Amino acid sequence: MNELIIELTEISPQDFFGQRNENIELLKKYFPKLKIVARGSKIKVYGDEELLEEFDRRFDMLTNHFAKYNKLDENMIERVLTSNGQEELTSSKSSGEVLVHGVSGRLIKAQTVNQRRLVDACKKDDMVFAIGPAGTGKTYTGVALAVKALKEKQVRRIILTRPAVEAGENLGFLPGDLKEKLDPYMQPLYDALRDMIAPEKLEKYIEDGTIQIAPMAFMRGRTLDNAFVILDEAQNTTHAQMKMFLTRMGKNAKFLLTGDPGQIDLPRRVISGLKEALLILKNVEGISIVYLDDKDVIRHKLVKKVIDAYKNIEHQN
Repeated sequence: MNELIIELTEISPQDFFGQRNENIELLKKYFPKLKIVARGSKIKVYGDEELLEEFDRRFDMLTNHFAKYNKLDENMIERVLTSNGQEELTSSKSSGEVLVHGVSGRLIKAQTVNQRRLVDACKKDDMVFAIGPAGTGKTYTGVALAVKALKEKQVRRIILTRPAVEAGENLGFLPGDLKEKLDPYMQPLYDALRDMIAPEKLEKYIEDGTIQIAPMAFMRGRTLDNAFVILDEAQNTTHAQMKMFLTRMGKNAKFLLTGDPGQIDLPRRVISGLKEALLILKNVEGISIVYLDDKDVIRHKLVKKVIDAYKNIEHQN
């Protein structure tokens, strides 16, 4: 039986292996034909020579990632172990840097490869589509990029919007004034902002219009200059809404559209404006489309399992 010995020299074995060696257990799951033993700062691996070479290559990718980001979780391990090669994991060095120093000193940065690709895309192009299932950090990363642009005075305002499809763009049946009606619906956007901007400052920004949170109907007739604009839940736009929104783009504007084509709440026989836009605009220079997947899920680990389970059912139908 062939043997491979790897010694961790410049990174902490305890941090790399995880609590109760959980990361080693994951490696065993993906390499069931190898015997993997972790002792101290060394890993001894026994098995077929070809498999050992593959293990050595993947392990090197994991240590490089850990050395760069000082973090290794189940999603990243899975991505490394199932990727086609190193090129699939690459992104620019700057895309992994801190985007925003949030409330209570919280460091907010892109946490996965595809989130870092989203950061790169927003630096390169003025219109970006971020497509992926729930929990992949599309909106959160987007809001962080918007706050960063505002703080660095690249834009003068942030505009966050969603199509109020559940209420049919008619919020009249809800109690209270317009703000009270909208607040529950816009809550995910508020939640992200509260992580990144102190409460008093956020309130001031909203009061003076530096940050605007409104349903999509309020975009009609406007030209959005010097703004970072995020359209969240874009899969729930109609053809007319999407065309209207995209043509609001003014000078020095960044447009980020996030959505999950698998969660469309529109009435039957109504075509999603997002699905249509992805087909129409996929080859337009200056527009980027970034796809995130279940490996980017940064919520509870069960969320990824739920997505997988539903995906299996949907593929059968």
